[in-house]
Parts: sequence; structure tokens; C-alpha cells
Amino acid sequence: MELSLLIIIMLIGVLGIGSQWIAWKYSLPAIVIMSIAGLIVGPVLNIMNPEESFGAIYDPIISVAVAIILFEGSLNLRFKELTGLGKPIFRIATVGALIAWIFGSLTAHYVAGLSWEVAFVIGGLFIVTGPTVIMPLLRQSKLKARPAKILKWEGIIVDPIGVLLAVFAFEIITFFTLEDKTVSSLLFFFMIAAFGMFFGWFCGRAIGWMFEGGHIPEFLKSPVVVAVVLLCFTLPDGFVKGAGLLSVTAMGITLANIGISSLDDFRHFKENVSILLISAIFIMLASSLQMETIIQIFQPNIIGYVLLMMFAVRPLSIFLSTIGTELSIQERTLVGWIAPRGIVALTVSSYFAIILLESGFEDAEILTTLTFGLVIFTVVAHGFTISPLAKKLGLSLEGKPGIIVVGSNPFTVQLAKSFENLNYPSLIVDSSFANLRYARNAGVQFYHGELLSEQTEYNLDTIPYDFIITATPQHSYNALICTAFLPEYGRMNVFKLDPSSAEDAGIVDRVGGRSLCKEEITLNEFIDKINNGFTFKQTTLTEQFDYEQYKEEKDERSVFIYFVKPSGQIVFYANDMRLSPQVGDTVVSLAPQSKEIEEKLNNHPII
Repeated sequence: MELSLLIIIMLIGVLGIGSQWIAWKYSLPAIVIMSIAGLIVGPVLNIMNPEESFGAIYDPIISVAVAIILFEGSLNLRFKELTGLGKPIFRIATVGALIAWIFGSLTAHYVAGLSWEVAFVIGGLFIVTGPTVIMPLLRQSKLKARPAKILKWEGIIVDPIGVLLAVFAFEIITFFTLEDKTVSSLLFFFMIAAFGMFFGWFCGRAIGWMFEGGHIPEFLKSPVVVAVVLLCFTLPDGFVKGAGLLSVTAMGITLANIGISSLDDFRHFKENVSILLISAIFIMLASSLQMETIIQIFQPNIIGYVLLMMFAVRPLSIFLSTIGTELSIQERTLVGWIAPRGIVALTVSSYFAIILLESGFEDAEILTTLTFGLVIFTVVAHGFTISPLAKKLGLSLEGKPGIIVVGSNPFTVQLAKSFENLNYPSLIVDSSFANLRYARNAGVQFYHGELLSEQTEYNLDTIPYDFIITATPQHSYNALICTAFLPEYGRMNVFKLDPSSAEDAGIVDRVGGRSLCKEEITLNEFIDKINNGFTFKQTTLTEQFDYEQYKEEKDERSVFIYFVKPSGQIVFYANDMRLSPQVGDTVVSLAPQSKEIEEKLNNHPII
């Protein structure tokens, strides 16, 4: 039975987002799950073929989606991130790209059997990685900041460069082999490439001017940006294939670096759209393949080409281009291994396969097979190995989840110490140097700065931390911190502890994160308990002493704060908490000391 277009669209959405959820649930590479799902419903079971169903609009849909994804990724490229990384990133994007192009082309000719003309076209294209594959891998693996930034910058910057290299190679080849090609057509290519960069910069500056000048209302900002991205991509790309990608990249980088105060208002919207598009496109591309193409992947020349690209060309280009940089051998090894190819390589190679065949290069018919072979092998290999390799090289931040505690006071300092006693990384953040005396005196990790400031964003590495607890004397500030970090950390991982009762807080209590602790207890009351000798105590539940018995025997003044499972998962008590500690879990509570110590501390409270 032939499915309607509406059902096919529904399947693409369900399979794409469902694959993302499975990947998140079981800590698997999302792009691998999406590729497998697409292959199953496409060439394996022959349930759908989006390329046939969408017809003439299939390629434009893919192209527009790639442009939006690339723009969203380039919004994260801020030049301040390049502090100490400018040299290796520049080398990789220029010298490394050139080396990869040359050696990739030689491999395509001598191993895959392509003619020199086709080999140099596809060699330029295959230097790309791109945000469609790099970003999901970076989300999955907690890399240290430096290798993560290098992979991110390379993926986004080299994406349009690779496409333009392929177009440049095609223009040069056809200039020397076809009679109708002239010097003016070659110059036209360079002019459009330069125009694409300028047009992207101009669109970025224009959007910034309109936003900052109040010429666009808040509800139209995101739609306007999307519309301008489409304009920025379509106009240059209509003249030269690939120039549009260069243009949207330039636009995104411009917007990211001109200091627009409202940029964050639509960044999360773009991230959500990007995830949806990545999911849909991978399902569409994989399910549109023919079974013959998949069988051809396992030909010796295809496998040999893919293996050499992975184990020789990529590592060689990275090691040679980063000679004399400050990158360690471990960082060069990781970056030299991780180079999955994705949507850009698949879509643009299909375009070149058509025009090269039309130009008389018959060996171009295997380009789709060659490209998908490289994509599927690199996606699977790099997707499953990035985390183990990063751990082996000491470049992973994997481990127990960390906690950022906003606000330095007697309670938060003792809370941070309780985390450290269980070997959970914690950090106290406060903009008041005077308040930080509690953290300094207790010897816990702290950061002096405003968590919401741009400067802190660049100077403070938040990757190791999975939870945020706000416990400052201001209701509104606690709610503001929680609201700002909800999209990044998720509602279940953001908590607040307000200084006084809910009656004083008003509407602020109904926004932001979850309230820490199931009991209605305030920060001031917690501080009083610390001053009166209360301490954090750990109790491991056993078959003989389970949770119910523990609750019956504990001091009625004790307060449950969190519990830790044997797997390392940490669960905080909250007003909407549904989980309960089980046998083997360690419960951490704030409990009173003995009566004698309590009376002594009443006369000498902590201030």
C-alpha cells in the first residue's frame, strides 16, 4: 500500500524524534540510531521513499534545512572562544583542509578507481564534517573544553569551505576540458564566493541594527531571522552551488559577535528547530537510498577507500597541520580520529554526481555509494568511539555529575562539602567577594563572578556540572538564574532555595526552577540550623534498615536533602519528587548534633 504524503511526513517526525529519545535514554549516538531507523523503513522494509514521494521539492527541502542547521551552529562561534585556540583552528581550516583535499583526492583515484577529475571534485567535498554530525556527538560525549571547541569550529567553518573546494575543482576541471568554459566564468565563481561572504556579513549587521534599534517587535524576531537566513542562502546559492552555505555561516558568525542583547531570546528556538531538522533529514536521506547502493558499499574498493580516509588521510592532515601549535598529542589524536561526514556530504555529492555525469564523466555514478559508505562508516565508528577514546586520552569530563551552587553562605558551603565528601564535583558561585569568605574558609571550590554575565560564560567551564542550585538572599535573582538555565539544564536539574516564606515571594515562587526539599523550609531556616550545630549526615539503606524504618527513627528536626544511588545518580528531594530511596542508596540529610554540642554552638553561632 502506497502511503500518503501526510503519513510519510508523520513517520519522518516520529522516527526522527523517537531516535533522538532512544539515543538519550540509552546513551547511544543519535545519528547512528537515526540512520538505522531510516534504513529499516526505507530500503530494508520498503515502507517509504521520501525522495520519490516529495518529488521536485525534495532537494530544496534538504538544502534549506542544511542552511538553517549551519546558521544555527555558526551562532555559537564567538571569537572570544578562540583565546589560545586561534592558531590550531586556523591551521586545521586552511592547511589541514588543503592536505585532506590532496590526499583524499589521491586516495579516491588510486583506491576507489575514480578519474583524476572526479577524484579532485569529491576530494574537496569530503573534507567536511559539519554541525549535523559533530553537534550530536559533542552533546553525547563530555569532552574537555579545548578539543570540543576545536571540533565545533572545524565542523562549521570547514563545511562551506569543502563545498566551495568541490565547486572550485569542478570549475577548474571543466575550464580545461570543456570548450564552452571561459576565464570570465571562472572569475564569476570567485566573485560570487566573495559576494556570499559579504552578503552574509551585511545581513547579520542589518539584523543586529534592526534588533537593537527596536525596529522589529519581540514576537517577530525569530520569524524574521529565519526569513533572512533563507534569503541569505538562496540568493548566492542560485548563482554558485555552495556560496549560500558560506553566506549563512558568515551571517551567523556576524550575529554571534556583534553583541546583540536579545540574541539568546531566539538561540534556544533555533536549537530546537535545528534538532528537529537534523532528525528529519537523516531519516529522509537514509530511507531514500536504494538497496543496490547499500550492497555496493561493501565492494573492496569502497571499503578500502573509506578505511584509508579514516585511518590515514584524516589523522595525517591533523597531525601535519597542527605542528608547532600548543595542542597536546592526546588532543591531536582525538581530533585526528573524529571526522564523521553527514548531510552536507550526502546532499552535495548527489548534486555533483548528476552534473559530472552530464559532463561526460561516467565514473561519477558511484559517488552516491562512495559518499554513503563514508558517512555510515564514520558515523558508526566515531559515534561509538568518541567517549571511550576521550576517556582513554584523559580528555573526557565523564564521571559523577557536578553541581553549581549559586550563593555563598553557611548552608551552601556545608552543602558543597557534603558533595565533595561523596566525590561529586561542586562549585560555589557568588558575585560578592565578601560572601565568598565562607567558601574560602571552608576550602571548597568557588568562582567570583556574576553567573549571568557574558564574561563568566567565557571564563567558567560549566560542562562538568549537571545541576544548578540557587540559594541567594534575593527571591527574584534565584528565579532569574533558574529561568535562564532551564533550557540548557532541564527543569529536573534546576533548583532554588528562597530566603523567606512563600507569602513574601509572591509570583516569583511560581517561575523558575523546582523548590529544593519537600518540606517548606527557607534558606534562612537552613542557615539557622547550621548555626545551631546541624550537620550533613550520610545513611546507607540496607535490607535490615530500609527507608521506612529510617524515616521512623530519624530526628523529627532532620531534613532530607538528596540521595545517591549505587550507579552514581544523584536525586534531590523536591516538592514534586516521585522517586523514593531504595536499599543500597545513600541518603544525605541535615541532622542535629548531640544536645551538648548544639547548646555550645548556640552561644557561638557561625556568622
